[in-house]
Amino acid sequence: MSYEFTDGFKIRNQEATHFLTFTVEGWIDIFSRQCYRDMIIESFNFCREKKGLQIGAYVIMTNHIHCIWTAKENNLSDIIRDFKTFTSKQIALAIQQGPESRKEWLMHMLAYFAKGTNGNKYTKLWKSGNHPEEISSKEFLLQKLNYIHENPVRASIVSNAADYIYSSASNYAGMKGILNIDFLF
Repeated sequence: MSYEFTDGFKIRNQEATHFLTFTVEGWIDIFSRQCYRDMIIESFNFCREKKGLQIGAYVIMTNHIHCIWTAKENNLSDIIRDFKTFTSKQIALAIQQGPESRKEWLMHMLAYFAKGTNGNKYTKLWKSGNHPEEISSKEFLLQKLNYIHENPVRASIVSNAADYIYSSASNYAGMKGILNIDFLF
C-alpha cells in the first residue's frame, strides 16, 4: 500500500515552524552517495543565507529527509518548492554527467516518475507533498526533534545519533555540525 502525503497535511500558516519530510520517488536510495547528500547541504545553506530559511533540525537518510523549518519571511511553501525544484534538477544533472555506476537505471527511474506530471517532463526526484506538521507545542517539538535525530540509530547506521554527520544531532550535542542550524531552544 502506498501512502501519499496529501489532504490533511498542508501548510496553513506560512510563518509557523513545521516538521517536514521530503521523500525520494520510489524510495530510491539516492543519498547513499555522499556527493548527493552534499548537494542537499549546499542547498540548505543557500536557503538559509539567501531565502531566510531557518533550519531547526534535519537528517538526510538514504531516501528521505526530515527537517524542522521556519521561514523568516512567511514564505515556507515557496522555499520548499524552490528547494525541491533546484535539488531535483541539480541531482539529475550530476547523475547524467558524473561517474555514477547506477546512471542508466537512475535516469530511467527518474524519467519513469516524471511521466504524467505537470512539472519537469524528463525527471522527477521528489514525491509530491512534504507531509508538513505544524509544531504546536514544546512537547511536540521535542518528539519530532528526537524522531529526526534517532532516525540513523533506528536504521543501524550509527549507534549514537550525534555520530551521524548528515544530521543536526551533533549540533544539539554541543559539537560542530557540517551545517549551521537555528537552534530551536
